[in-house]
Amino acid sequence: MAPKFGTSGLRGLVTELTPDLVGDYTRAFVSSCPVGSGLWVGRDLRASSPALAEVVIAAARGEGLAVTDCGALPTPALAMAAMEAGAAAVMVTGSHIPADRNGLKFYVPGGEITKADEGAILGALGRAPSGLAAPRRAVMSAGGEWAARYRGAFGRALEGMSIGLWAHSAVSAGFIVSCLESLGARVAVLGPSDVFVPVDTEAVPGAVRGQFAAWAAGLDAIVSTDGDGDRPLVADARGEIVPGDVLGQITAALLGAEVVVTTVSANSGVDLSGRFARVLRTRIGSPYVIAAMEAAGGRVVGYEPNGGFLLGFDAQGPMGPLPRLMTRDSLLPIVAALIEARRAGSLAARVAEEPARFTVTDRLEGIETARSQALLARLAAGELEAFLAPIGEIASVDATDGLRASLRSGGVVHLRPSGNAPEFRVYAEAETPQAAQDIMARAFAQVRAALA
Repeated sequence: MAPKFGTSGLRGLVTELTPDLVGDYTRAFVSSCPVGSGLWVGRDLRASSPALAEVVIAAARGEGLAVTDCGALPTPALAMAAMEAGAAAVMVTGSHIPADRNGLKFYVPGGEITKADEGAILGALGRAPSGLAAPRRAVMSAGGEWAARYRGAFGRALEGMSIGLWAHSAVSAGFIVSCLESLGARVAVLGPSDVFVPVDTEAVPGAVRGQFAAWAAGLDAIVSTDGDGDRPLVADARGEIVPGDVLGQITAALLGAEVVVTTVSANSGVDLSGRFARVLRTRIGSPYVIAAMEAAGGRVVGYEPNGGFLLGFDAQGPMGPLPRLMTRDSLLPIVAALIEARRAGSLAARVAEEPARFTVTDRLEGIETARSQALLARLAAGELEAFLAPIGEIASVDATDGLRASLRSGGVVHLRPSGNAPEFRVYAEAETPQAAQDIMARAFAQVRAALA
């Protein structure tokens, strides 16, 4: 795919992320957005990431900007450290996409870039290098500070629990082990890989689910993240994966949030729970969630169905404060789910305390955005009712982001192109797991036939 830029960052095939292109985007970012005290740079464990990080560092230093090289660490750890230092940041990562692709995530000193920042960066492309030289230093402790913050808030809250960590090639793996052990858990490291493994927490393959079930014996839960550590993956003692939006509901309740901001694609359990004063829905993407959180204020949190969680207020744990962190985080929902599992007797029991809404997500890969948009336009223009007729009768449609059809049966079908990859995503929701799977099977067959 040709490199694509948006508020999720720059992404593309490694072969197309040339030094000239990466340098151009870096110069555009540091010249058009606030950078504060300098630039902090981190990377994931893809084979291509070290070289791309060096290009970012060289380009920023060439603009006269001091650079702190943080090496390999999770995205939320880099973002947290940079924000505390009053600095901007660039994370070299392709997140969950395959190893032949990579990308850059941009952060201003206040957190993730906004849509306005995105426009400013695009408008500043094409700048000639300034030819300056600025200092470079290395800091290797940022990830440790991210992992340690939860011990300060929750103490030994996981004492006696046995947790499996699917390490794969996640840059977060070692930091999560450190965090969970400091909270009192015994951690078994499972499935480490020297080859990069793309992990999409919203579309976990059947083979991975089967492996989780095989690993689960004797464990209270299995946890993991995507490659750069901003999306959690959590399974119960049977190996059953807990959806990211359910993790969000559980985490919000544990923290005593009053306002929850989530995307239109999140399941409706958060609305039905009655635990929160307000639930606000946005378009899909953390910039929209963050903007709504900032507008709402107060004891506000945000999350996406991929599990990335944003803490918008200074919370208080039983052992100490938990400061706000306005960037997608995987570790807070992992820790919160495990704490709640211990209270409820098991993670499955805690999930059962939430309203009975079950979601399934899948994606059709290799579908260019133009084809996806063309299908969506046809459906919106009058073909949606016939398209979904094999699944059920439509009660209402929400076009906030893609097309989300609520069915008279109580199920939901949500269709949308991915915002950061050549994929078409399908979401299904229902009152039972089997009903959600049935809706997904029929909806996905319709999408596959339409885009074949």
